[in-house]
Amino acid sequence: MTPEQYVQQKAVASGSSFYYAFLFLPAPRRAAITAFYAFCREVDDVVDDMVDAGVAATKLAWWKGEVASAFAGQPNHPVTRALMPHTAHYGIEAHHLQAVIDGCQMDLEQTRYLDYPNLQRYCHLVAGVVGEVAARIFGQTEPATTEYAHTLGQALQLTNIIRDVGEDALRGRIYLPVSELQQFDVKAHEILKRGYSDRFTALMQFQAQRAHGLYDQALALLPAADRRAQKPGLMMASIYRTLLREIEADNFQVLHQRIKLTPLRKLWLAWKVQALGTM
Repeated sequence: MTPEQYVQQKAVASGSSFYYAFLFLPAPRRAAITAFYAFCREVDDVVDDMVDAGVAATKLAWWKGEVASAFAGQPNHPVTRALMPHTAHYGIEAHHLQAVIDGCQMDLEQTRYLDYPNLQRYCHLVAGVVGEVAARIFGQTEPATTEYAHTLGQALQLTNIIRDVGEDALRGRIYLPVSELQQFDVKAHEILKRGYSDRFTALMQFQAQRAHGLYDQALALLPAADRRAQKPGLMMASIYRTLLREIEADNFQVLHQRIKLTPLRKLWLAWKVQALGTM
């Protein structure tokens, strides 16, 4: 299996909504974003599939070394071998990849976030930086597009957090800020035991409103000159915001299930942005 086949398989197997946005890209950009996405998945899987925290930490340390080796001209893993031919052309730097690893490292060291600014730091590393790199691959020409990409990345990550509250709790993690749990009088043990209440619903409505605000802010930040090139990001915004609305319509029943869109619906939403420019 070639490195290119490996990253393609990794992207398809993930079942992620991101894959549908990649389909509409020209081949060189699609190859670059697929390799970068596969890198993010590899690193994220270290934490998601964790059985032993010490082993996971060792694996992340290996990836840090692998990034350094790759940018020194000696990539060893199929993912870095697939990614490195694209780094110079699209302005992908070692610190971008190291930031993603740092974000996953936070998952090993932290299961609670005191307040929203603390959560923002995590979102910056695991999603904002990812958005920045993706925007470069998609064809960014305006400096202001970087801020759009970081803001959209944060909106997507908050949507993930809302969707995955129940799954994350099973892993012992609660990303909802402690200060906001206290504000709405929701106890951590209620979430860990999958207990619904009007207080929990109010807390989640607050989270959803914040995410919607970030989507609106991101769209307002995107320069008109880059709107066409950044269509894949807008596809992601459409898919994830539709998912958020589905979660809201289901009254935030996220503790016992994972609400998701069908593959056909994701493809339809992506096509609408590509063909009609509408979300």
